Amino acid sequence: MEIFPVQYSTLSALALGERVATVYNLPVTQCRYLLRGVSDTYVVTTTTGQYILKVYRDAHRSVAEINGELALLDALVSGGAQVVRPIANPAGERLLPLQAPEGLRYAVLFSFAAGRTLAGFSEAQLGIIGREMAFNHNITAVVQLPWPRKAYTHQTTVERPLSLLQPAFDEYPEGYALLQQTAARVAGKLAAYDTAKFNVGYCHYDYFPKNFFFDGEDKMTLFDFDFAGRGFLAYDLASIFIHFYFDTRYKQKPREQAKAEMDTIVAGYRQLRAISGEELEAIPLLAYQLLLFYLGFQYENFDDWSNFFFSTRFLKARLEEMEDIASEYCNL
Repeated sequence: MEIFPVQYSTLSALALGERVATVYNLPVTQCRYLLRGVSDTYVVTTTTGQYILKVYRDAHRSVAEINGELALLDALVSGGAQVVRPIANPAGERLLPLQAPEGLRYAVLFSFAAGRTLAGFSEAQLGIIGREMAFNHNITAVVQLPWPRKAYTHQTTVERPLSLLQPAFDEYPEGYALLQQTAARVAGKLAAYDTAKFNVGYCHYDYFPKNFFFDGEDKMTLFDFDFAGRGFLAYDLASIFIHFYFDTRYKQKPREQAKAEMDTIVAGYRQLRAISGEELEAIPLLAYQLLLFYLGFQYENFDDWSNFFFSTRFLKARLEEMEDIASEYCNL
């Protein structure tokens, strides 16, 4: 019987656990499916500890791009950064090929980050977030990767998302017109800065608290480099800015408190790395563009993830948030 074409399969956790045990010579006791995202994530438990197994999709990450992610992590680990590290099998290989129904997929085994995501941070932890980010940027600003990663430019953060999103606004054309207008105003204000002097390098581009853990001794570990690419390093501070913005909007955090916490992170950052006043002023503008990028990404991958929430109602709510950032923080 003919096998019908497959777009996105879910690989068996049990079979993956058996494959990891064989290929990596590990005493695996359990493999559990954790989440579906840009890659599929599994937690692998052994008698000696835990690991994370990420199964990539060619539709999102080519072999070259996966190697680019691993090369970036290698540079960070070699430089002493507190990040997860890719694990090689006894043969020294880190890419695990898997023949899935839709074609060849690759998996990578990573060290397990100790600790947990925190709902709020102490002043000491805020300083650590800033210093760890700056420490990483001191490495990623100068590293030259032999493999490609996404570049975050005006084309990829504004033009392409706007093009992708146009059909999503078929029932809300006035919303699309507003999105176009505000995106152009944000881009224009950003272009008024001397962005040629902005710090550039490989940013994480998803630097939200869900992607770093603190353990009981306040050691921070950063993970999930799926979106890491070359662009303004201040995009990582823009991710933190968005986190605090949502805290003020939905968790009743006073705006003054959010600003003070953001300032503490920036102060920690400046202990290890310089950042200009213009770059700090541009953070809300970069935050707007980051939200625009992810909105386009969510729509582009609707078929894969069945994003039932992606509706006209969702678009109106997200547009309201972005307009609020533009008016209240970008002064547009």
